[in-house]
Amino acid sequence: MSVLSGSQILVVEDNEELQGILADFLEVKQAEADFASNGELGLSLALSHAFDAIILDVMMPKKDGMQVARELRLKGCTTPILMLTALNGQSDLLTGFDSGVDDFLTKPFQFPELEARLTALIKRYRGQVAKSTLRFGDIVIDEKSHQVTRQGENIELSPATYQILLALVKAQGEVVSRESLIQTLWGENVPDKDVLRSHIYLLRNVLDKPFDVPCLMTVPKFGFKLVIQ
Repeated sequence: MSVLSGSQILVVEDNEELQGILADFLEVKQAEADFASNGELGLSLALSHAFDAIILDVMMPKKDGMQVARELRLKGCTTPILMLTALNGQSDLLTGFDSGVDDFLTKPFQFPELEARLTALIKRYRGQVAKSTLRFGDIVIDEKSHQVTRQGENIELSPATYQILLALVKAQGEVVSRESLIQTLWGENVPDKDVLRSHIYLLRNVLDKPFDVPCLMTVPKFGFKLVIQ
């Protein structure tokens, strides 16, 4: 059975034609969908109902997709966000990921890619079940609450940068390859070659820059690791 079957999806999209296309697709996949035609309504629905994923257009009336994503994360909403956009380029990716977007899908898109990306996001979201507290050096991850601290200070992470740090902490100082991180985040459906680099950049900003000693190291031509200094 498809992961989408029985899932609750919020679609925030102002184009009526695209709304209809997405409604038909989700109905075929036996998913239940709610729709919002502007950013303010989308934000309200996302905060008041439990969804498995949010499909969010970047260009929206009242509030654009970046604003909606940012406000959702600030208010503690961890529902994965798939952003539909005609934008591309490193700056757009960084802005989106920094706002809390988990993945991008460039319009026009094909339904198999949409299904693959939604499925990956939902699986990862449902799989984030609490089991233990993980530690490496002065980094502590509470898998139940997804709270991350370094030197006792809270670190705010997006769902994607959380998954990267989780993999690095579990490796306990061993090198984690780029391919392994890409597989963890996107499987075979990598949105762009610069996406992982964007997430690593954002992770460094919150994990290393506020502290005296960096702990996230690049291993040239292979991957990344955490170090205790």
